[in-house]
This record gives sequence, C-alpha cells and structure tokens, in this order.
Amino acid sequence: MKKGFYTIMSAQFFSSLADNALFVAAVELLKSSGQAEWQRAALVPMFALFYVVLAPFVGAFADAVPKGRVMFISNSIKVLGCLAMLFGVHPLLAYALVGLGAAAYSPAKYGILTELLPPSQLVKANGWIEGLTIGSIILGVLLGGQLIGHRVAAVMLGIDLPLVDTAIDTASEAAIATIIIFYVAAAVFNLYIPRTEAPLQPLASSPAVLVRDFSQCNARLWADKLGQISLATTTLFWGVSGNLRYIVLAWAAVALGYGTTQASSLVGVVAIGTAAGAVLASVSMRLDRATSVIPLGVAMGLLVIMMNFIGNVWIAAPFLILLGGIGGYLVVPMNALLQHRGHNLMGAGRSIAVQNFNEQACILGLGAFYTGMTRFGLSAFGAIAIFGVAVAGTMWLIGRWHRRNCVLHRDEVERLLTLARSDKH
Repeated sequence: MKKGFYTIMSAQFFSSLADNALFVAAVELLKSSGQAEWQRAALVPMFALFYVVLAPFVGAFADAVPKGRVMFISNSIKVLGCLAMLFGVHPLLAYALVGLGAAAYSPAKYGILTELLPPSQLVKANGWIEGLTIGSIILGVLLGGQLIGHRVAAVMLGIDLPLVDTAIDTASEAAIATIIIFYVAAAVFNLYIPRTEAPLQPLASSPAVLVRDFSQCNARLWADKLGQISLATTTLFWGVSGNLRYIVLAWAAVALGYGTTQASSLVGVVAIGTAAGAVLASVSMRLDRATSVIPLGVAMGLLVIMMNFIGNVWIAAPFLILLGGIGGYLVVPMNALLQHRGHNLMGAGRSIAVQNFNEQACILGLGAFYTGMTRFGLSAFGAIAIFGVAVAGTMWLIGRWHRRNCVLHRDEVERLLTLARSDKH
C-alpha cells in the first residue's frame, strides 16, 4: 500500500470513532432530557438526511476539490454540529448538521482510494478501511458508553476551567465536548493526505446541471449488469445495518434490561464480528468473485429474526459476532466491485455519491419506517422480525436478479468480470 493510504486510514479512524461515540451521547442526551423514544430512533434517519438531499452535489464537489481538503472541511462541519448540540440547538437538528459533514466526507474518503490504488488492490484496501472503520465503531460506541457512564462523567464534570463558564452540566454534554477533540484530530490528519495525480473535474455552472449529471450517473450505474447487483446489495446492507445500530440498543433494553452504557457494548460486539468478516474477505476474495457472497445476505436476514429468541447475554454476544461477521464478509467484496464499476463509468467522487445516495436513502426510508412504528407502539421485537424478513427476502430477489443477468446477458457479464480480473492499473 502507498504511504498516503495510512494517512487516510488514520483520518478515517478518528472521524468514525467520533461519529459513533456521538451517536451514543446523542441518544443519552435525548433520553436524559425526557424526549420520547421515537426521537431517539429518529437520530438515524436525521443523520442520513443530507446524504440524500445533497447527493447530486457532494460527489461533484469531491471531484472538483482535492479530496484531502474536502475531508478537512467535512470534519469541521461535524465540529460545528457538536457545538450546536452543546449550545442548545435541538439534538435532532444538530445531529443532522453532523450528517451534512459526513455526507460530504464519504465521496472523498472512498473516491481517493480509486485514485491512489490500482483495481487489483481495491478489495484489500476496502478490507482495511472497513475493518478499521468497524474497529472505530467498536471503540466509538464503547467510548460513548463510558463517557456517559457515572464514573467517567463525574470526573469530566469535575474539571473546571478558570474564568470560563462552559455551561456543560450533564454527562451527555461532557461526552459531546470530549468527542470534539477526536474530530479535530481527524481534521489534522486530513491536512496531510497527499494530492493524487487524478485531474480535478470542474463544477457545473448551475445546480440544475449537477442534478441532471447526477441523475445520469445514477441511471448509468443501475444499468450496468454488475454495478446494479453490487449497488442493490450494498444499499440493502447499509440500510438495515444503519438502523440495526439503534435497534440493538432498543432490543438490549427490553430483552436484557440494559441501560445505554451497557447496551452500547453490544453494538460494539456486532462490530467485532463485522471487522473479522471484513478482514477475512479482504485476504480471501477476488474482485471477479464478489457476487458469490450474495447468499450470505439471506443468511444474515434469517439471523436477525433469531435475535427475538435470545434473552441471555452469554448467548447474545457470540451470536451478534456471527451476525456481524457475515455482514462484513458480504459487504467488502461487493463494495469493492461497486467502486470498480463506478470508477470505470464515471468520476470516483460521483460514483461514491451515487452509492451514498442509494444507501442513505435506504437508511432514511427504513429509519423513518422504524421511527413511525415506534411512534405507534410497535415493540423492538416486532421491528427486528420485520427487518430480518426484509433482508432475507430482498437478498434472495437480488440473487435471482444476478442469475437472470448471467443467463440473458452472459457475454456482457463475462466481459465485465474479465475486466475486473485483468485490470491492474
């Protein structure tokens, strides 16, 4: 791997660590202020909101500006979101601002991989990035849980700055103030990300042109016989896993009687399995064999349903590791295949923006659906069952879709797989 890859990994680690710690802190902030449970569930779709709304613009922006600078600006926006939360802006609105920063960050983060590395290293690079990201999720949710815990919170709230009234009075506020430090660390690493030789693509003259260009890129990727399968798979995976993060918190509360601090550790347990699966996929899967993992998506959906029958933490922990491992092994090769096809069809930033739009639209849609069900009294057990059936059924349909492509468009599919196998540049 090139030297700049490790700088990207460092920046991604601290930014993702802060994102996940902030989610736990925001849940506790809403809970401690007496807000309804549906508002806590709404944090997930609010974070995804700007991914969807700004999708036509953030990809073009990432292709028009050096990607290290885009990532620096994005982390700065996340800091502003944290400050807004501390200064009394409603947590849902402030968290949406953090989501704005994340929406701008993602096309640059993944797009620079296709500019820095050859296609032959994309699966390996994605394995490392996803493994590191999952590692940061583990540490992030654990960090967030500990920061709002009584022991650590008491220490942080006991720190007084001379002549400064910070107005930080609760454990969740102290946690958010601490999380800002990690966003700043990520921004510092962003400044040292190398400029690649990929040419910058100038921004269009008007928003209408950007929307039209994005729509064409979206249609182009969905029309590609491999791009459509990888995009459908990753869209569903992230749509479900994005919401499963909160569902695990809600499930742990009703099934195990856990508070936010204890329940956050189970989110980390899922992430441990995902990291292991991602790393295993990075060393054992080839780009041209990516579609062979589709049946694992059906298994993942069935395992989600089985969560409803678990009420013991000693059974839950290894079960959640297995669930995460299957997800990690599924998403890494499919994500790499999607990046490869997108890079060949359009600019790297635009490709990732299309991917983010579809994935975050799925998170937004499923999150709004889950929030609505919670608002009208559906239990966590019911939501888990619905999610599991949706995953298993949809992945089965995607598998049939790919098999149909292989029969009706055999020559095109074989040509694209050959390209994925032989392209080294």
